[in-house]
Amino acid sequence: MQPAASPANRKSNLTPDVVPAPSAGVRDRALFANFFRRELRTRYLGSVTGLAWAFIHPLVLLVVYHFVFTTVFRTERFGNESFLAFVAVALWPWLAAQEGIQRGATSLMSYAGLIRKVAFPHELVVYASVCGTLVLQLAGYVAVLVALVVYGEPLHLSGLLLALPLWIVLAIGVIGIALFFAALQVFVRDVEHVLMPVLMILMYLTPILYPLKLVPASMRPWVEVNPFTWLVRRLRDALIDGRLALEWGDLFAVVVALALLLGGRWVFRRLSPHFEDFV
Repeated sequence: MQPAASPANRKSNLTPDVVPAPSAGVRDRALFANFFRRELRTRYLGSVTGLAWAFIHPLVLLVVYHFVFTTVFRTERFGNESFLAFVAVALWPWLAAQEGIQRGATSLMSYAGLIRKVAFPHELVVYASVCGTLVLQLAGYVAVLVALVVYGEPLHLSGLLLALPLWIVLAIGVIGIALFFAALQVFVRDVEHVLMPVLMILMYLTPILYPLKLVPASMRPWVEVNPFTWLVRRLRDALIDGRLALEWGDLFAVVVALALLLGGRWVFRRLSPHFEDFV
């Protein structure tokens, strides 16, 4: 006959196992994954036209620019490369950055109800919005580069070994800019309306549709200081010229991108506690 269990043992046997709560890092990653899937599903994958437009819009712009500059202005080549390849390599990353900044800046408004009711890191919404945009645009970019090579354009697909890390640097900088404007957008609703013309001006101040050598010498330093000028030049180095060697300017660009991220994140986190009252 076995001895009766003591009260302490009986309490221990009857107490259910306590499942430890997931850490904050695990919760944040799960939230980001959920927001990321929602971003793709609602904006792109929810309809055929939504997904198609993510690819068609840059292609339409590329065709329009090609027609205007090669048929109207009769600019066939810039150096040894064709105008189509010259523009395609730089235009798509710029459009991806532009859309990422615009969507990230307005992303908090889409989650206003959740922000007012649930406590979570608000920056995850911006991360998901920007990353969802850039991932799809990167897929379209690679597809177009392959199509241009098949079409006969003189591109070096081996340049993707450098182009893909350049997209990572681009993503870091874009996230930082989007965080800054997303925080301002909560308090100043005109930010999204100001962004569009500012980004359009910045596009024409970036040598996407023209080579840097055509810029007057007095204005060239202003164009060269534009971070996107570095990105465009390095993408053309890799994909048109086939040069994969790293430069000191690449390290400086990484530092600038990280500074944008840290600065935007600092501003966002300073203002984030007040979002619930204004969204």
